[in-house]
Amino acid sequence: MAHTKSPHRAMMFVVAMLLLSIAAWTGAAQPSPAEQQQPALLHLEIRDAIGPATSSFFLRALERAQERNVRLVVLEMDTPGGLDSAMREMIQAILASPVPVVIYISPSGARAASAGTYLLYASHVAAMAPATNLGAATPVEIGGPSEPKKDQPRDAQKPEQPDNASERKAVNDAVSLIRGLAELRDRNADWGEAAVRQAVSLTARAALEQKVIDVVATDLQDLLSQLEGRKIKTRYGVVQLATKDLVREEFRADWRTKLLSIVTNPNVAYLLMLVGVYGLLLEGYNPGSFAPGVAGAVCLLLALYAFQILSVNYAGLALIALGIALIVAEAFAPSFGALGVGGVVAFTIGSIMLFDGQVPGFRIARGLIGGVAVTAAIGMLLTAGMFMRSRRARVATGVEQMLQEHAVALEDFDSAGRVDIRGEIWRAVTRTPVKKGARLKVLRVDGLTLEVAPGEQ
Repeated sequence: MAHTKSPHRAMMFVVAMLLLSIAAWTGAAQPSPAEQQQPALLHLEIRDAIGPATSSFFLRALERAQERNVRLVVLEMDTPGGLDSAMREMIQAILASPVPVVIYISPSGARAASAGTYLLYASHVAAMAPATNLGAATPVEIGGPSEPKKDQPRDAQKPEQPDNASERKAVNDAVSLIRGLAELRDRNADWGEAAVRQAVSLTARAALEQKVIDVVATDLQDLLSQLEGRKIKTRYGVVQLATKDLVREEFRADWRTKLLSIVTNPNVAYLLMLVGVYGLLLEGYNPGSFAPGVAGAVCLLLALYAFQILSVNYAGLALIALGIALIVAEAFAPSFGALGVGGVVAFTIGSIMLFDGQVPGFRIARGLIGGVAVTAAIGMLLTAGMFMRSRRARVATGVEQMLQEHAVALEDFDSAGRVDIRGEIWRAVTRTPVKKGARLKVLRVDGLTLEVAPGEQ
C-alpha cells in the first residue's frame, strides 16, 4: 500500500508544480484585468542614429501598443539622422498605426536632424522641448556630395540644385515625401521642402510659429496636459485624446536590440572585421590551434552582417582588403618595407572611405582609424626588423650549424676516433694526431662522419 501511494503522490506533486508554473508564467506574461481596463500610455526613447536596430525596436513598440490597446504612444527622440531605409520603415508604421503616435524631441539640447525631421512630420503629434532644433534634412549619398562647380554663378533667391542626376533624384524624392507628410498632417510643406533642398533648421519656438510642429512642452507631464482633449486624425478615424490619469508603461530595448545596435555600430563593425581577418591569418600561420580561427570566423561573419545593413563604401572595403594583403605579403617577400608601407597607406585610406562619412551617426572615429594604422605600421616594422635580424643570426640547425660548432675528443687517435659534439658521440677522422680531451674544429660533415682538426685550446 505504501508502495502504491508514493508514485501517486509524486505524480500529483509534479502536476501541481506544472500547474503552478503555468499559472505563474501566464500571470507574468499577461497583464492583470485591472491593468487591461485602465488606460495606458506607452513610452519609449530613441537616443541614437536611426538604423535597423532602432527601426525594429520602434516597430515592436507599435505592435505592443496595439496588442495592449494602448491609448497613446509617446516617442522621446534625440537623433542626428540615419539611414533612409530604416526611416521609411518607421514612417510606414506610423502612418498605418491605429494608435496615435506622439514624437517629442527632448530633453533641451536634443535635435531631430535629417531622418528625425521626416519622422516628426509623419507623427500624429509633433512636439519639441525648449532649446531643441530640427531640420537639415538633405539626403546624402554614399561617398559624399559632389563638389559644386566653382565657375557657375548661383542665384540666392533660388534653392540650391544638386549637380548630378542621382543627387537630383534623391533630393526630389525626399521633397515629395516630406511634402506628402506635411499635407497629411496639415503642417508647413514649404519649410519642409526648404529643409530638404537647403538644409535649413529651426528652433522649437520658430517651428511652432511656422506650423512645423504642434506643441512646445517643457517635459512629458506638460506635454500630456497640453494634449488633453486634442482631436487626432488617424488612418481609422478621428480620435480625441484623453491624457489624464493614463498609466505610463515603459517600453525598453531588449537584449536583441542592444546587441544589434552594438554590432551595427560602424566602429564595432570595423573592429570585428579586423579581428576576423587577423584571426584567420593566425590560424593559417598556426594550423590546429583552432581558437584564432573560430574567433576570427565568428567576428568576420558578424562584420559581414553589419556591412549588409550599413552604408558601406565598397571601394573602401576593397582598399582595406588590398592593404591587409600587402602587409601579409611583406612578411614573405623581401621588399624591405615597400609592400608594408603601401599596405598601411591603402589600409588607412580604405578605413576612411569604408563608411559614408556624410551620413549622421554612421561614421568611424578618426582616432580609431589612426590607432589601427599606427599599430599596423609598428607591427610591420617589427616584423621587418625580426626578419633582418634572422638573416644576420647564426644558423641554428642542419649541417651548416655543425660547421660552426666545436667537438671534444673522447680518446687518443691518429686518423679515426670518437668525439663528443652537442652531447652526441660521432665518428671523426683527422689528418693530425689528436689527444683525448682536445678541442676540435669541424671542417666537413660526410654522412655520419666528421672531419676535424685541432682548434683553439
